[in-house]
Amino acid sequence: MTLSTTRSRPSNVSSALARNRLGIPSVIFFVLSAAAPLTVVAGLVTTGYAVTGVTGIPLAFLVIAVLLGLFSVGYVAMARRVANAGAFYAYIARGLGRPFGVGAAWVALIAYNALQVGLYGAIGAAAAPVIEQWFGLHAQWWVVALFAWAVVGVLGVLRVDVNGMVLAVLLLSEIAIIVVFDAANLLNPAGGQLTFDTLDPGNLLVPGVGAILVLATTGFSGFESAVVFSEESKDPRRTVPMATYLSVAIIGGLYALSAWAMTVATGPDRIVEVSRAEGTEVIFNLAGAQLGGTVVDIGHALFLTSLLAAMISFHNTTARYAFALGRERVLPAVFGQTSPRTGAPRSGSVAQTALGLVVILTYAVAGWDPLVQLFFWGGTVGGFGLLLLITATSVSVVAFFVRQPSGEPLWRRVVAPGLAAVALAVIALTALANFADLLGVGPDSPLRWIFPSVYLVAAVVGTAWGLALRGRRPDVYATIGLGAERATALLPLQRAADGAAPPGADPADEPAETKVAR
Repeated sequence: MTLSTTRSRPSNVSSALARNRLGIPSVIFFVLSAAAPLTVVAGLVTTGYAVTGVTGIPLAFLVIAVLLGLFSVGYVAMARRVANAGAFYAYIARGLGRPFGVGAAWVALIAYNALQVGLYGAIGAAAAPVIEQWFGLHAQWWVVALFAWAVVGVLGVLRVDVNGMVLAVLLLSEIAIIVVFDAANLLNPAGGQLTFDTLDPGNLLVPGVGAILVLATTGFSGFESAVVFSEESKDPRRTVPMATYLSVAIIGGLYALSAWAMTVATGPDRIVEVSRAEGTEVIFNLAGAQLGGTVVDIGHALFLTSLLAAMISFHNTTARYAFALGRERVLPAVFGQTSPRTGAPRSGSVAQTALGLVVILTYAVAGWDPLVQLFFWGGTVGGFGLLLLITATSVSVVAFFVRQPSGEPLWRRVVAPGLAAVALAVIALTALANFADLLGVGPDSPLRWIFPSVYLVAAVVGTAWGLALRGRRPDVYATIGLGAERATALLPLQRAADGAAPPGADPADEPAETKVAR
């Protein structure tokens, strides 16, 4: 094998993401859009009150925010040393070993795809009645879903900063309406008196707290994605930590405030009853009584754009995971290609768009419920997958720094990620034990074990594939998890394959990761 020095015509593909296009605000827009604040406030919060009867949900969001902040200590410390669009995949590969990293990658692809395509069901089901009310048109849910699918697909192959600007407009409008609704609720308390009852820890430490903590955790889905955009960030060593910490703080604070404000407006003793009767319309009905119908119409419109923003964010995240795996040849090399014009992970984006189309058409033809069987189940399953990945990543951070202390203090290397790993593992086990309740199915339903088993199968098969690569493709195996460092690491391997090293070359000059691979 020889290295060619012949100049060739420019290719219509590239193997690198665009550099230096995202600052801290842009990355935060991607992260917060994935969390879909208005969707969580209108849907998840009221569902939690209605299903569990637990009124301590505001405090649950604060508890999870603290826990994820603890996780982020080790997460961003590792991000300073590992910049990779494959985030969880790369961290687990570098911490627990390459085979486990490949297994985690397969789990991540399933989780992010479940979250992304599930949103098509939500926007279709939510938009249809609004369109009929406003325009007198009867629109099938899948027609609306296909429109959203087309918008997301087009944006997915454009420049990442273009996506960031779109998300900025949608997200800021969404947060603004939530703050207006919260202010109206707090200024119009039930009985004329502001109450703090639902912030009492005693309202959280009750039967059902496990399910509430799991639901609260799913509300943060996407907070970890700042690292996914590290290769495209300006000064990632500063951007990723700031974006991660700020996102956790903003999400946790906004959710807790909104969940509490609702109880103030209805009265703490009536929030469960009202949530069961009105469902996702609680926040809009309260706003209608306090602010008028026009504001409610604006809220409904922004609820739809909230879903669209989440789709755009998760689409970009999923496409970059596929790119990271294709670049390192864990997936076919075509997924490791980007557009030289936009720097977008073109193949991964197109594949994700194709999957979305198949899912929408399948559900439309089969007549399945888009809200429950696509959105709710997809979101629950995807959120559980991310919980598993976050837990495994906490363990990986500890393992990584045990081998490479790198000057980080003990708090960042071991204590914070270790505590986070224990707490997250408890929540994950609680979720598994209560999976039937989370899906809203009977305890004897096979779905309660089929969905979690998908991740087990993916992890086992992915790990086996990683082991197969070690024996059959050692060149590919050696660069798993290296990301943008892959090209540098390949040079010594190519020289070794040629049977000669450059004059005066010293093995000590090889990258550390290459030495480990050998």
